[in-house]
Amino acid sequence: MVFDRKTLVIPDKTRFEGETIVTSGDIVIGDRSLVRYGVKTEGRIFIGEHVIIDGGLESTGDARVDTFSTIGGNVCSEGNVYLGEKVKIKGKLSLHGDLDVGDNVDISKGFEAKGWINIRSPIPVVIYIFIYLFQLLKMGHSEEIERILKELEENQGEPIPIAETFLFIPNNSIIGSQKSRIEGNLAIGKHCQILGNYDIIGNAYIDDETEISGSIEATGEIRCNKKITIHGNLCGKGPIHLDDNVHVIGNVSGTNITLSKTASVDGTLLAPQGISFLNGSKQKISEKVKRFENNADIVDELKELLE
Repeated sequence: MVFDRKTLVIPDKTRFEGETIVTSGDIVIGDRSLVRYGVKTEGRIFIGEHVIIDGGLESTGDARVDTFSTIGGNVCSEGNVYLGEKVKIKGKLSLHGDLDVGDNVDISKGFEAKGWINIRSPIPVVIYIFIYLFQLLKMGHSEEIERILKELEENQGEPIPIAETFLFIPNNSIIGSQKSRIEGNLAIGKHCQILGNYDIIGNAYIDDETEISGSIEATGEIRCNKKITIHGNLCGKGPIHLDDNVHVIGNVSGTNITLSKTASVDGTLLAPQGISFLNGSKQKISEKVKRFENNADIVDELKELLE
């Protein structure tokens, strides 16, 4: 599945432990999202605007919370912390690095910082720029205004590089133990333990040896790789693919269903366009052809000779 800004990405080995989502790599939560958990990671945390996190934040790297967002628990970081204007933290803030806070930040249980503390001016820099440009306009210096605007446009700042492994929650998402809703696709990695029922406006892809305690409903295709256990139903308005040793403890319904002979479904199967079984030998041949077209087999043979 191709990643886009509307895809919920859950990386390999992510676990839902009680009221906390535990993962590795960076965490990015989009604007206006509601997360009914806390999050914990070995990477960094980036929270967008108007986000509500019911739990706390814990990271070994930096943490950035943008304007008007609310954190329901403690915030703990071994790096630097940036808090935008009107951010609310209902717990305690503790960090090992520097603290940068905006106007009207509310930290209910106090904070502890071992680095520098920078409190930004209540009047944004953009206001000073606007006043300066207004004065230049009154003086008739239009060329100077164009030069300044061009420099501002060129110095907007580089995008923040994200780690190769990351958890991404797109804008306007709801992530909860009872009901989760995503306005886009769902991509779950290997060896994950996921909790919740997911309503997906798009396709759903689940990688090997993942366990999901909940149901998945998608408007598109649902594809389950090998050795997956789902304690719930699979319901799609597109095709459904169940690979080797997939176990669905519930019902499966889609336009058409393709399943391995080693897959099992405890409930009912509903497929208006029919049910078919995977042909293992045919699948291997198609994979071999694809690898040959990409010269992958030739590369592997050369690698073996070099070894």
